[in-house]
Amino acid sequence: MTHLADTPDPTLAVRASDYPRINAALDFIAAHWDEQPSLERIAQAAGLSPHHFQRVFTRWTGASPKRMIAALTHASARRLMREGASVLEAALETGLSGPSRLHDVFIAEEAVTPGNARTAGMGLEFAIGHAPTPFGTGVFLIAPRGLSALAFADEGGEAEAEADLKARFPAADFTVDHTAADHYAQAIFGEGGTRPVPLVLYGTPWRRQVWRALLAIPPGETTTYGDIAREVCTARASRAVGAAVGANPVSWLIPCHRVLASDGRLNGYHWGLERKRAMLAYEAATR
Repeated sequence: MTHLADTPDPTLAVRASDYPRINAALDFIAAHWDEQPSLERIAQAAGLSPHHFQRVFTRWTGASPKRMIAALTHASARRLMREGASVLEAALETGLSGPSRLHDVFIAEEAVTPGNARTAGMGLEFAIGHAPTPFGTGVFLIAPRGLSALAFADEGGEAEAEADLKARFPAADFTVDHTAADHYAQAIFGEGGTRPVPLVLYGTPWRRQVWRALLAIPPGETTTYGDIAREVCTARASRAVGAAVGANPVSWLIPCHRVLASDGRLNGYHWGLERKRAMLAYEAATR
């Protein structure tokens, strides 16, 4: 017979008391990240000493405060440069002292410089082609070392899907290769099931972390954005997880179609909810 302890576990009480402090810190970071606040300022908002706060925050979120602010800075700077801002303008707008600081952020996040990121794929070479799949026409974006993106289109929508993929690397060079696309289609959807396919993914460490979590969802099963957020960071990161899921470049192979809203509804599929429903039905029938 199992007996319950007469006294509560003190570690549970400590973790419970940490929860409102972490919430306060996340709220502070969300409101002030573009001021590049110091560890001391964030710890003060949480009511903890800097050293203790650093340990508690990292345990709860899986990332240090500095790492989280860098991720927010990187995302904002990338958006600004996509909209036409210079490297200097993006650095100053995100609270950094100058381009050298932004350079360090981009190297940590993407292993590329902000100048390279601003060139939007310049120097990259892709083959792009169409091939039939169970979910409509597949549009395959292929790098020299493997598949970089997979989109789906209804009949007549191939050009739009192709433009969507090209827009992610607007300065890259593209050649048409439907034969290569058919090779990948056969490997992924051909008789006998998916064969190993090399992937070449361009994304931040945060996005790749979320994509790895998607790969762990078994075929025929589903999860929610909140579940993914809790696995890779914290439930409060559901919105950021949703953005990373939405940025998934390789549909089907990285199974973002298996992610549902918290109430079980189908939502948020880039290539159409009807296609997401069909994918889930296909997997359920072939388990």
